[in-house]
Amino acid sequence: MLGTGTPTCAGCGALENIKIFCDILGEKTVFVNAAGCMTLLTVYPFTPFRGSWLYTAMASAPAGAQGVRDALDLLIRDGRLAPEEYLAVVVLTGDGTAYGMGLSATSAAIYRKLDFIYICYDNEGYGNTGYQFSAATPYAARTATSKGPRGYRGYKKDLFAIWAAHRPAYVATVIGTEPADLARKIEKAKGLRGPRLFIALSPCPTGWQFEPAKTVEIGKLAVKTGIWPLKEYLDGKVVHTRIPPPRGRRPPVEEYLKRQGRFTHLFSPTRNEEILKDIQASVDAYWEGVI
Repeated sequence: MLGTGTPTCAGCGALENIKIFCDILGEKTVFVNAAGCMTLLTVYPFTPFRGSWLYTAMASAPAGAQGVRDALDLLIRDGRLAPEEYLAVVVLTGDGTAYGMGLSATSAAIYRKLDFIYICYDNEGYGNTGYQFSAATPYAARTATSKGPRGYRGYKKDLFAIWAAHRPAYVATVIGTEPADLARKIEKAKGLRGPRLFIALSPCPTGWQFEPAKTVEIGKLAVKTGIWPLKEYLDGKVVHTRIPPPRGRRPPVEEYLKRQGRFTHLFSPTRNEEILKDIQASVDAYWEGVI
């Protein structure tokens, strides 16, 4: 589990996710932490993790995990570490690494069937350096590098589909504001071996521009409006673990958007009906293919 006094921003959605992971995975872990917001948890020579911790550059975490896993397995093989002392190797990265510069290393690790757990805390931007857009930034969001009247002109990469296409042992989307769903998925992954990957949506008060006390509300709206599907990949099948009400009965996506400063330009000084309809249509089309 995590220790107390972790120095993150108030209302950090990433920490909300990671606390649950740490509580369930326990102390027999080695966290391989790529540069990002969560490396700020550490103050040398201390970390808040009860297990071991290793820092890597942004693109290198899966490679670091391979080295740690190989070393641990050799210790068990040579009798220098008892089999019951098996340690889980856990990669921890932000979306800049997972969706972007670390994707190649992750792909290679999955291809090698590396026995590890990968957690991406997805705050949809490069939060540690001023919140620039990343490959996880949603359409029309404003960031430090997408300040135009229409916001970010790109679209969020479908990392779940990319990872699942590699046929790993397990992939899941999660969010800390749905703790029962998150805990169930961690327990399931804990009992498996091979590449197990999580994308954890992490509402970011600083980058998304909302009051820290609203983190849970915004996280729940992400699920209720259908903009953040909760699902898992296992044995070649994708199953949705939360199904929102059908169109017309679920809250409109703008209920989620209007609570965040990064989307203020869609509502003020004039309402941008074109973009709002595009975003809603995209969500509706996704669920029409599921429900």
